[in-house]
Amino acid sequence: MATVNANTTAVAVAPLCVALDVPRASLYRNMAAAKHPPLPKQKLSTPRALDDAERTEVLDTLHAPRFVDQPPQQVYAALLDDGKYLCSARTMYRILAQHNEVRERRNQRVHAAYARPELLATKPNELWSWDITKLKGPAKWSYFHLYVILDVYSRYTVGWMVAQRESAELARRFIAETCAKQNVSPEQLTLHADRGSSMRSKPVALLLSDLGVNKTHSRPHVSNDNPYSESQFKTLKYRPHFPKRFGCIEDARAFCVTFFKWYNTEHHHSGIGFLTPEIVHYAKATQFIAARQNVLDQAHKQHPERFVRKAPAAPALPEAVWINKPESKQPEAGKQENAMPRTTVEVSIN
Repeated sequence: MATVNANTTAVAVAPLCVALDVPRASLYRNMAAAKHPPLPKQKLSTPRALDDAERTEVLDTLHAPRFVDQPPQQVYAALLDDGKYLCSARTMYRILAQHNEVRERRNQRVHAAYARPELLATKPNELWSWDITKLKGPAKWSYFHLYVILDVYSRYTVGWMVAQRESAELARRFIAETCAKQNVSPEQLTLHADRGSSMRSKPVALLLSDLGVNKTHSRPHVSNDNPYSESQFKTLKYRPHFPKRFGCIEDARAFCVTFFKWYNTEHHHSGIGFLTPEIVHYAKATQFIAARQNVLDQAHKQHPERFVRKAPAAPALPEAVWINKPESKQPEAGKQENAMPRTTVEVSIN
């Protein structure tokens, strides 16, 4: 456009615009705007607007000790009850916005900041997760309570109990018996749970302190902080023979006997290389993986043409299992050798 304007006196406008691919209408419009620039727009005042004194009064009212922590709607309603009208609640918001004061004005309690639990397990009886779920009883609003302690690394159910009620004393006895059965030493174990009343009770806290067991809790309303127990409860309640209701507590216990025997000794868990929890918990994984690999090697030897890309390999046992693995930064160029192996961090909890 500047080239066209500079040469319009020497060359005809039409061929110059064609040569430079510039619309003539745009050229004439720009030339007219250069001769007669538009005047700056002035904000029109309206008789409905508040004057400066009224706006100052509204702002002073919002800053008053009575209203300093209340939103404009509350201030508007309170002033009407006092027989006074300054402006609408929306106008109060506009005045606050002009002074950069639109924020949360209500006086509210600040909740405590809970740290995200980051827990690591590299062997059995190092990290346990426990929780309580309800089993429907024979009548409406009747329930039995299933207490379960799960080893996070092996997925082995180290203890379970069905009781009529949820109780801190029952939880204390249950944890004590389970620790004794697994020969847990002081400072060996971390016990993770959600923030239920039994989990945070004083009897349980004192017991864990006496046993030398570290305790951690999920953040409030964050079920992902206790994923292994939640996943096991889903496996329990989605079993084909799980009843809609249990006729009595003995029925619930009988069902749990069958379920936990199957879960520990027959269920090939995807998160532990499709081994059973019992195999991993009692340190038999190495020999089972070697036996599986031997079977696969024989199959590859007999029909190598059936394995196109590579020889088959038995699923490996993860080296580590996390609850909320810390987010690691991407390694810099040339430092890939220091990155953590994927097999230690990507663990299924199904």
